[in-house]
Amino acid sequence: MKALLVFLALLLLPAGASAREVGTSAKACVIIDETSGRVLLEHNAHVPLPMASTTKVMTALLALEQGDLTAPVTCGRNAFGVPGTSIYLSQGETLTLEQMLYGLMLASGNDAAVAIAEHIGGSVEDFCRMMTLRAAELGCENTVFLTPHGLPKEGHYTTAWDLALIAREAMTHELFRTIVSTQRGRIPWEGRDYDRVLNNKNKLLSTYEGATGIKTGYTKAAGRCLVFGAERSGMRIIGVVLNCADWFNEAARLMDVAFAEYEAITMLEKGETLRTLPVDVSDGMEVSVLLTADLTGVIPKNVFPDIEIDLPQSLEAPVQAGQIVGEVRMLQGETVLCAVPLAAGNDVLRDDFASRWETYIENWLLLAR
Repeated sequence: MKALLVFLALLLLPAGASAREVGTSAKACVIIDETSGRVLLEHNAHVPLPMASTTKVMTALLALEQGDLTAPVTCGRNAFGVPGTSIYLSQGETLTLEQMLYGLMLASGNDAAVAIAEHIGGSVEDFCRMMTLRAAELGCENTVFLTPHGLPKEGHYTTAWDLALIAREAMTHELFRTIVSTQRGRIPWEGRDYDRVLNNKNKLLSTYEGATGIKTGYTKAAGRCLVFGAERSGMRIIGVVLNCADWFNEAARLMDVAFAEYEAITMLEKGETLRTLPVDVSDGMEVSVLLTADLTGVIPKNVFPDIEIDLPQSLEAPVQAGQIVGEVRMLQGETVLCAVPLAAGNDVLRDDFASRWETYIENWLLLAR
């Protein structure tokens, strides 16, 4: 059966859809579309650099993927008194994994990072190997984790692009999104009659419209580092600045540029009938072809994408409603912005001698009972 490729050119576009190089005060930066992962703005996005406590985005991601949120996590000897930012865990103190994650991401607790690492990985070293491996699985080609918290260590580095990939994956977890968008939280404080109060260090949550998180970081070696995000008018973005003195202002400026230059558009909606296809061996029946999701993408403003429909010329019975029969894609140049499977909208039974005879026998057996 030959495939029919229908190409609808809505507007002539440039051959590619590469990200725009942007001027920035950061040593490296990137802004991506959260939905597709497409890079919108960048500068030195693939240059390896230290990343301070933004490391903890990966620590949290692994904990969410590998751990039980209700499980008790105990602060051991290695976690107690870790230098830098802390939630002041006592040795032997126990919190749930979920409570530790709040301490990790809101107060940037280095002690919580080590406690989580030992809980999930058995040791800090094994957990860091897990971090690096998981990053590679996400497509990070220039990332090595040697600590779960980001305190300076030779050979511990990432890139703005890799860190954005990690944050994008983390943001698929509802609890992660909840934690990193929380400005102020409370968790128990063992041995005291009051809770720990955790204040999020990310000022964008209170100053930038639509801010969604994500994580601050600072050491003298790494400078000020920030992973951030926002949502406006259906467009969700994630950004990273590494070694950026005016981190919050620069992150806000870069997001303003992205929202000014790009927009989210929906070309076709979920459930919409794209076309009908003839069905062979069905006595002339047809099947409607429906979108299984919205065909949505982020594109430069005042530019319309192309739509590419990949379907066979016909289907062969039997066909079941919901059966995937093709795909529709939104493109800018050669870049696929969104791809949505196409499904059959109705059942079509096979109509030939064998199927008729089978139906006859089945009906006969029912009547003979």
